[in-house]
Amino acid sequence: MTHAIAKTGRAAPYATDISFGKRGLVADEPEARGGGDAGPAPYELLLGSLGACTAITLRMYAERKAWPVENIEVALFLHGQGETLNIERILTITGTDAEQNARLAEIAERTPVTLTLKRGVPIATRLG
Repeated sequence: MTHAIAKTGRAAPYATDISFGKRGLVADEPEARGGGDAGPAPYELLLGSLGACTAITLRMYAERKAWPVENIEVALFLHGQGETLNIERILTITGTDAEQNARLAEIAERTPVTLTLKRGVPIATRLG
């Protein structure tokens, strides 16, 4: 089971320590939103997760095909507000030809985090 634990309590009002087993990071809000800018904001973390999953999946696929990928860059932008959010994803892939890049773009639409975001995930909240 994948898990994460988020805890507040730092000196900065919104800084939050997030642990993932042995690893961790700090999330925060930017100063313009009252935070201390000690780390990425929650939506930045969401985009980062999607970008990492996309890049890793494409690299694995290219390796299985023995394609000469040199670099994969995934730029992500969150647009909209409230219920009308959408994510723009721009892939820049070097070392492969146009046909291979087109196939990698198709694969990007089926990465695990992409599919999770597209279908949504029920969230059950309870007190511990």
